Amino acid sequence: MAIRKASKQGDLARLGEKVRALRRQREMSQAQLAERLGISGSYLNLIEANKRPLPATMLLRVASELGVDLGAFSSEVDTRAEQALREVFGDPLFEPNGLTNADVRELVAAAPNAAQAVLSLYRAYKSARESTDTLAARMHDDEAGAITLSRAPTEEVNDLIQARMNHFPDLEAQAERLVRDARLETDDMYRGLAQWLQRTHGIEVTVVRSVDERGTLRRYDPAMRRLYLSELLPTRSRSFQLAHQIGLLEARPELDRICEDPLLTSPESRALARVALANYVASAVLMPYTSFLRAARDERYDLDVLSRRFRVGFEQVCHRVTTLRRQGAEGVPFHMMRIDVAGNISKRFSASGIGFARFSGACPKWNVFVAFNTPGMIRIQVSEMPDGQKYFCLARTVQKDASGYLHQHPLQAIGLGCKVEHASELVYADGVDLSSDRIAIEVGVTCRSCERNNCAQRAHPSVRHPLSIDENLRGPTIYTSARSRGG
Repeated sequence: MAIRKASKQGDLARLGEKVRALRRQREMSQAQLAERLGISGSYLNLIEANKRPLPATMLLRVASELGVDLGAFSSEVDTRAEQALREVFGDPLFEPNGLTNADVRELVAAAPNAAQAVLSLYRAYKSARESTDTLAARMHDDEAGAITLSRAPTEEVNDLIQARMNHFPDLEAQAERLVRDARLETDDMYRGLAQWLQRTHGIEVTVVRSVDERGTLRRYDPAMRRLYLSELLPTRSRSFQLAHQIGLLEARPELDRICEDPLLTSPESRALARVALANYVASAVLMPYTSFLRAARDERYDLDVLSRRFRVGFEQVCHRVTTLRRQGAEGVPFHMMRIDVAGNISKRFSASGIGFARFSGACPKWNVFVAFNTPGMIRIQVSEMPDGQKYFCLARTVQKDASGYLHQHPLQAIGLGCKVEHASELVYADGVDLSSDRIAIEVGVTCRSCERNNCAQRAHPSVRHPLSIDENLRGPTIYTSARSRGG
C-alpha cells in the first residue's frame, strides 16, 4: 500500500516535467506559456521544476493552451514507456552504461519524444540483427532473400490496439446497427447472418469439404458473390466468420479511418489491422456490448458460462471482456496475452497496467506457462510485480476449433488478469485470501530487467546489479549475486 501511495505521489510530482516537455515540443517559451495562462514566468518555472503543485483548474488551462487532451498527462502512457525502456536497457548492449530505473523515469518524463525515439531505434536494431541472422542462414543454404528492416506489422497493430485501449466506439456502433437491423438472435445467429448476407449483399454462403478447400477456412469470391466456409468449422466459428465478412463489407469506412493511424506505417500492418478490427466487429456482433456486460457482471465473469450463453469460444470471450471500456459502462480493466509453448507472445493488451515482454522472453513464473501442464483447466495466481503491485491472474490453454487428424493445431495459452483490487468481482477469486502476502507469487517481466536476484528460475543476470561469481558459493542459480545470497 505504501509503495502504491508513493507511486501515486510520484505521478503527481511529475506533472511539471510533462508540462515542460509538452511546451518544448511546441517550441513555446516559458514566458509565452505563462502569459497565456495569466501567471508569472517564475511561478510556471516552479511548476515545471515540481516545486509547486499543478491544481486541476490550472491543468485544464495548460492542456487547452498546449492543444492536448488530459490523456497526455496520464501516468499509464509513461508507465508503459518505462516498462518497455527497462526491457530495452536490459539488453547486454547497455551494460557498460550503468543505467538505473531513475534514469529511465527521468528520460520518459522530461523527454517523451526522445524515449519513443530510443524505442524505435532499438526496434530497428533488433530487426536488423534478426535480418542479419536470417540472411546468414539463407546464404549458408545458398538461398536468396530480401532483408526487411521495418518493424513487424504485428507489433504496430498491437500498439494501435493498446493506444485505443482495445475499445473502438465506431465499430461497436456498427455492430449494434447490424444486430438491430438484421434482428439477430443468439440462438439462431448463423442463419440470421447468412440471410442478411444474401438479402442485403446478394452473397450466398456455401459450406465446402475440407479436401476441396484444403488449408482454407473462409474464402470470399467477390466476382461470384459467394462466401465459402470449411466444414471443419463448428457452428460457432462459422457464425464468427460470417460476422467478420459482414464487418469487412459494411464497416469499411470505419476500418479505413482507423487504419490511417500513424502507428501503422506499412501496407502490411494496415491490412493486418483491418483483419483484427473486422474480428472486433464480429465479436461485438456475437456478444453485444450492453447484454454482454450485464451477463458478465451477473455471472461474475465466469468465462465458461459466458462462452456457452453467447455461443462463442473461450478465447473470444477473453478478448471481449478486455474491450468493455465504454465511458460510463466500463467492465473490469483486464490484461490479456496469448502465448505458445515456446514463449512467443502473439497477442497482448493491458488495461490493468501490467507490463509484457516485447523484446525478449517472458518471466517463466507467470501462470500462463503452468497452464500447458493441465490443458483445459483454469489456473489462478496472485502475481506480485517488482514494484509491489499485485494482480489476480488466470490462465487456460486453447486450441483452434478447425482441425482434423491431419490438421491439428498446437496448444496455446490465454492469460487474463486484473489488479487485485478488482479480483472480488471475479468468481475465480472466491475462497482466495486476497489480503494475504503469503499466496502472492513474485514475478517480473523479463529476467534482464528484473531486480530479484534470488529467483531460482533466473535464466539471465539482471542488469540492475553487477554480476558477481564466487566459485566457492552457489545460490539458486549462477546469476545470483553475492549481495542477494545473504538476503
